[in-house]
Amino acid sequence: MSLFEHKISELHELLHKRDLSVSDLVDESYKRIGEVEGKVQAFLTLDEENARAAAKALDEKVIQNKPTSKLYGLPIGIKDNIVTKGLRTTAASKILENFDPIYDATVIQKLKHAETVTIGKLNMDEFAMGSSNENSGFKKTYNPWNLDRVPGGSSGGSAASVAAGEVLFSLGSDTGGSIRQPASFCGVVGMKPTYGLVSRFGLIAFASSLDQIGPITRNVEDNAFLLKAIAGYDEMDSTSANVDIPDYIASMTGDIKGLRIAVPKEYLGEGVNEEVRKSVMDALVILERLGATWEEVSLPHSKYALATYYLLSSSEASANLARFDGVRYGYRSPNAENLLEMYKMTREEGFGEEVKRRIMLGTFALSAGYYDAHYKKAQKVRTLIKQDFEKVFEQYDVIVGPTAPTPAFKLGENTRDPMTMYANDILTIPVNLAGVPAISVPCGFDKGLPLGLQIIGRHFDESTVYKVAHAFEQATDFHKQQPEL
Repeated sequence: MSLFEHKISELHELLHKRDLSVSDLVDESYKRIGEVEGKVQAFLTLDEENARAAAKALDEKVIQNKPTSKLYGLPIGIKDNIVTKGLRTTAASKILENFDPIYDATVIQKLKHAETVTIGKLNMDEFAMGSSNENSGFKKTYNPWNLDRVPGGSSGGSAASVAAGEVLFSLGSDTGGSIRQPASFCGVVGMKPTYGLVSRFGLIAFASSLDQIGPITRNVEDNAFLLKAIAGYDEMDSTSANVDIPDYIASMTGDIKGLRIAVPKEYLGEGVNEEVRKSVMDALVILERLGATWEEVSLPHSKYALATYYLLSSSEASANLARFDGVRYGYRSPNAENLLEMYKMTREEGFGEEVKRRIMLGTFALSAGYYDAHYKKAQKVRTLIKQDFEKVFEQYDVIVGPTAPTPAFKLGENTRDPMTMYANDILTIPVNLAGVPAISVPCGFDKGLPLGLQIIGRHFDESTVYKVAHAFEQATDFHKQQPEL
């Protein structure tokens, strides 16, 4: 039995009793990476020397004092768009191929305070732009359940590493579904917190009004432990919310009697795979059996979410990525003969096709003569989408539906069709536009491929989301099943 099949609370107890050492856990992680990384390709950079040194120091500390943090000594993987001091951070882009940050992101500082051990940096779609992990500037990551399938994106490396048992948990980022969709594809638990709950300081920006860091784990309880550790106000992030962080574990009573669930008809309509639809209906039967009630509702502006998202996110990306110009840091084209050529050739050679596509779309949407017709209108529709959620939450506690319309698709299947690729986030995008929290938990299989149930909550009501997710998880065994690599 792998040590990583234990929950965080169980490993903490073993460390507390000294039946297990931090070095044992780190050994387990690198041993598993040695066994399966050649197939999965989840990591871009490993930090083995520093990880083993940190483990040794933490073991010596245990001899003197009992560990207090629940995350003490536990191995974690970090998505490669979260900056780590002294550890290469590339956002999976050649334009940042040799970037060595001089500071830690706030979430990394918090993890260091909790005394976790960073195993390495995880592959992703370049600058978090993609739904399959095929847009990385360095390599593809493969789904541990079927190596012919994508792991999802953009946090595909984060989800695949947890599903493959290489690390106990990981951090990802979610701009339009980039934690939840790969969690669904890889059969793990992924949480997109309320916008502003987790600091974005040190997250390499894609779309600043949508990006949010969140945890990917094997089970709901572990997810709550990790979110508790990284959440909280940060004066370094102007969008950080100064709210109290509750004890999420305390909400996991298993009692959801009287809970009111809304099921949007738009989330089970055209384009949603029949097995996906069936798995959601089966999940609702289980939640009913646990005492909840559900009704069909409408989120009428959801049909505009995809167009709204790609206009707004691309517009923000075109502004955010203007900083990568070959002047201050990152790649600089060696072929340029003057300043203008340096700008052009650096960006042409450094950025991948998908990044360039979105920069051009965003620049167009923000340009004179088109701003009102596209960007401004998209912002108005975003408000309507947010109001749809607020209206439903006046009468219901959570919204439930599928995470993704299909199970993981084959590698290369959608790379030539950007619109089909974009549609994979159609069920997750409205959540980011509204800024509300949502989690994906395993809820079934289709021909051996995992399916995810998405549970959406009110702003800063992660506790209720976790309560429902945990109750469902305890009534099923989907989360206990693991891929055979």
